[in-house]
Amino acid sequence: MSNRWWVYQRERFPILAHGPLIAAFSASAVSYSALLRAQTSLPLDGTLLAFGTAFLFFLQLRIADEFKDFEDDSRYRPYRPVPRGLVKLSELGWIGVGAGLLQLAAALAIEPRLVPFLLLVWAYLALMSYEFFVPHWLKARPFTYMWTHMLIMPLIDFYATACEWLVRRADLPHELAWFLLVSFFNGMVIEIGRKLRAPADEETGVETYSAIWGRGKGVATWLIAMALCAACALMAARSIQFLVPAAVVLATLFFAACFIGQRFLASERSGAGKRIEMISGIWTLTMYLIVGVVPFAVRNLL
Repeated sequence: MSNRWWVYQRERFPILAHGPLIAAFSASAVSYSALLRAQTSLPLDGTLLAFGTAFLFFLQLRIADEFKDFEDDSRYRPYRPVPRGLVKLSELGWIGVGAGLLQLAAALAIEPRLVPFLLLVWAYLALMSYEFFVPHWLKARPFTYMWTHMLIMPLIDFYATACEWLVRRADLPHELAWFLLVSFFNGMVIEIGRKLRAPADEETGVETYSAIWGRGKGVATWLIAMALCAACALMAARSIQFLVPAAVVLATLFFAACFIGQRFLASERSGAGKRIEMISGIWTLTMYLIVGVVPFAVRNLL
């Protein structure tokens, strides 16, 4: 029993890979919220709540995808854990429900006023699971499909920030919008980056952006999302007086991404897309650190 769940997490929700990203995601949210109000400390309970709830949100997103994609996975990707019978959808469903109960119990224990924000994320997740009740219309419009699904990222991030300002019974910080936009475009960077593949790695029935748009347009869209993410991050960094360090770091990473994108387009060998996926993860991790965690640490050291 324990071994098959270990195999499932390794293949579909690798904790060692996702954990640091989710930790940076949640820590950045509470740190940025605190910085906007010139706070020099973070609420321990709120910070742990932000991480735990965000981790379970992302787990629920994975479980929702397993249900939504089951038919296509059974037809085109029978090697995945659910189609090959390693775990059952019913088991994953109960895990998703259990995760929700944990989220609800934690919110009620620490700050009951968080519950409406929790319900908001759940409601949007439910709409995503049913493809907003227009699955065929969305499938025919890949870009619309992507951005409508990426809207859940700022919703999760908003909940994470509320674990700081609402737990401390403070007012909503007015400059939070730029940070939420960073989450939205970061989601697009990750989503596009993991679906750009070399021709040899394309699979029948698997809709990648390199297959739908072509590799050139796919890389261009990925870099545009990254540039928009950087622009929003710089506006967010400006609000906390951390503009110059953020600009230097993000410019360096962006030029590295341009180089990797060019190398991807020049190579058709198998595995060429892995570098795109890798730099997307590095970009996202660095983005959250440089906008929230690092400036908060610097502010306290000074």
